[in-house]
Amino acid sequence: MNEELAGPWAAWCESALHQRRGGKRKQQPGAGPRHDLVFTDRVLVALVHLRHQLPHAALAELYGLERSTITRAVGEIRPLLAERGFAVPDRPGLRLRTLADVFAYAEAENVKLRIDGTETQVRRPQAHRPGRCAFVSGKKKQNTCKTTTISNGQGRIWSGADRPGHMHDQTAVRTEGIAGQFRLHSQVKAEVDEGYRGLANEFPDQVSAPPRKPREDAPLGEQYAWRERRRQQSSARICVEHANAEHKQWRPLQHFLGRREHYPATHRAIAGLVSDRPAQRATRSKPSTELVPVSSVAC
Repeated sequence: MNEELAGPWAAWCESALHQRRGGKRKQQPGAGPRHDLVFTDRVLVALVHLRHQLPHAALAELYGLERSTITRAVGEIRPLLAERGFAVPDRPGLRLRTLADVFAYAEAENVKLRIDGTETQVRRPQAHRPGRCAFVSGKKKQNTCKTTTISNGQGRIWSGADRPGHMHDQTAVRTEGIAGQFRLHSQVKAEVDEGYRGLANEFPDQVSAPPRKPREDAPLGEQYAWRERRRQQSSARICVEHANAEHKQWRPLQHFLGRREHYPATHRAIAGLVSDRPAQRATRSKPSTELVPVSSVAC
């Protein structure tokens, strides 16, 4: 990972210096004050903060530095991790960054998508500020940020469309342009939950939603059939629930304590790091050719 991030980090530093100077370099490369934290330590500090959400002051005590140095290091590495994208199973070197990349990959590889939304509690905005109620989730009754996760049958593919918690799941992903992607890639299929019923109604041949609940006076056989179809549909999209659960193992996505404007980059950085692990799992199981002995049962 150090080799992957070293180039973008050096380019970012040079761009910041160029903007601060207002012109070209006046000294030889390498001149000037040295960094209190070398690049490897900056990456390590950012990873520890993303994994355990340790306060910057605590990390500063561990390294014997000022708190502002840790804050600057995390602020430099976090956007680089967020821009890495998401790893793809059986495709080393290929990373998906946008929703358009996800649909192009799904159509090329004949992958069926599973779509779901998740929420993370964030800080409550200060009183008497415009848009203070935009983060209040109608489901959790808390101030949250909402994120859409898209997965295939084996591992994670993409996570994004970060919106305030008051926005509906379907609206959040529609503002990301998912309807246009379904029209552009007519062969892509998706499994969704009840929150995306509008997408299923608009694209009935591509989007599958849970069956509608029958009336209370419906025959018992019809109710049993509805439960079985709903169970099958839930089993088909359980992998995206597992993907969201794997995200929640990282402390910032359990209860985000930082600034709300940093949440999208934090979520994408964590999701990109976690996607490296499912991408390494075996995705094609070979059938066994060994003969299985059948034991005779005495009557």
